[in-house]
Amino acid sequence: MITKNEIDTVDSQNMHSVYDNWPKIAKEYFSKTFSKIEIKDVDHIIFAGMGGSGAIGDVFSSILSKTDMHVSVVKGYELPRTVDKNTIIVTTSISGNTTETLSILDSAEKTNAKIIALSSGGKMEEFCKKSRYR
Repeated sequence: MITKNEIDTVDSQNMHSVYDNWPKIAKEYFSKTFSKIEIKDVDHIIFAGMGGSGAIGDVFSSILSKTDMHVSVVKGYELPRTVDKNTIIVTTSISGNTTETLSILDSAEKTNAKIIALSSGGKMEEFCKKSRYR
């Protein structure tokens, strides 16, 4: 059996506690009210995230591959040049501190695309609060 001290030596950001708290986090946010994003004229969705956080983009890209929706998965620092007002950009970082995802979020804010940001906190949450995203 692995001890907490052994986990702490390889998990310096204490991410295991975030994963352990997912049921609580999901329950808390499931009941919250969020403003809805208008998707009527959306023809492009971009999923941005690294590692496990980026896996959701791979899943949705596969699901949406049988539709007319254009889907991009970004696992790096730059948005595609095709971003416009009919684009939704979904950024995901479990820690909220992934530099690539933060870079995408910063670039997204400079576009007229719709933005969705998902994290457990960190710099991403600070950025969204400062930018008045919910």
